[in-house]
Amino acid sequence: MIKPHGSKTLNPLYVMDPKIRAELAKEAIELPSIVVSSAAAGNAVMLGGGYFNPLTGFMNVADAMSCAEKMMTTKGIFFPVPILNMVKKEAARIKGAKRIALRDPNVAGQPVLAIMDVEDIEEVTADQMKFMTEKVYRTTDMEHPGVKAFNTVGNFAISGPIKVLNFSYFELDFPETFRTAYQIREEMQKLGWEKVVAFQTRNPMHRAHEELCRMAYNDVKADGILIHMLLGRLKPGDIPADVRDACIRKMVELYFEPNTVLITGYGFDMLYAGPREAVLHALFRQNCGCTHFIVGRDHAGVGDYYGPFDAQTIFTEEVPKGALEIEIYMADHTAWSKKLGRVVMMRDVPDHTKDDFILLSGTKVRAMLSEGQAPPPEFSRPEVAKILMAYYQSTVK
Repeated sequence: MIKPHGSKTLNPLYVMDPKIRAELAKEAIELPSIVVSSAAAGNAVMLGGGYFNPLTGFMNVADAMSCAEKMMTTKGIFFPVPILNMVKKEAARIKGAKRIALRDPNVAGQPVLAIMDVEDIEEVTADQMKFMTEKVYRTTDMEHPGVKAFNTVGNFAISGPIKVLNFSYFELDFPETFRTAYQIREEMQKLGWEKVVAFQTRNPMHRAHEELCRMAYNDVKADGILIHMLLGRLKPGDIPADVRDACIRKMVELYFEPNTVLITGYGFDMLYAGPREAVLHALFRQNCGCTHFIVGRDHAGVGDYYGPFDAQTIFTEEVPKGALEIEIYMADHTAWSKKLGRVVMMRDVPDHTKDDFILLSGTKVRAMLSEGQAPPPEFSRPEVAKILMAYYQSTVK
């Protein structure tokens, strides 16, 4: 199995020993504490699960600026986005504290999520925020959901190593789906998978996505497919995680060979950072043990902020050679060919015109589902469409 990014073995920051975990939870009661942002809570969950290996905690401003500029910490660790714990006026409350408890904003009662050794509390200037925003998101437009989220959580960065005590709401809300990077490695090892192709999704999977996974699986002669869905916070209008989960499970159950697909999810708030987020996605799929990662059209994008294939060209033009071991499976737009009677990559059928494909916009599909009308079976599996129709119709009552 492929080695983790940045180290020989995976080093998750979750405290696995229940006795030590209980002692830390008890200690946390007496510690100064702050309620972190949803983004920082997601970062803690990812650090706890080993997804952000080899990081040991939250970055300081120098490392964050360096990662924004050249995808590298000041010590030379490749990392494509800043991993920050940004707060507002709460910073004054913990001034001088060497050890603090981080409380979860996404769980009732705001329980302690992690304990942090404070190395620094730094004010981030407006110019520094603008610089990081431009580099990571390629825009400073506050209409961009990722830009807005990044720029509204505060301007004080608390840096230092953390010890994670739980995985927020993800374990309880998604017990069948949420998995850490080390759990995924264990499951793939049990299955005897060495070559694994990973697919990222924040949406239900339609026929084109299904066939794209199958194409990559066959092309790289993989042992298995990791369908890895985001379970954290999305922008308004996106389909909830439980609905996506049900759709994907039904599709895999009916249309994939047994023991060829692992359906899992991770706890993180979507950045919508396009190319930079694609690199982050590749990095933490390597930490999961995957050897290949599918990057398709407009990966991790939103609106018209990125070109359709910017998330692919970043790997050839900006990611330093050898920075990651995982291989990128670069895919074109996939759609059902009326001529051939199957899903194809558009680049593979130069004789086709737009009219030769079944193409439906997201707006059109949502309207059809809301009216109880299933998309064509060439676009969406009927069993998947049924789940989505029930969801959309429940939202318009």
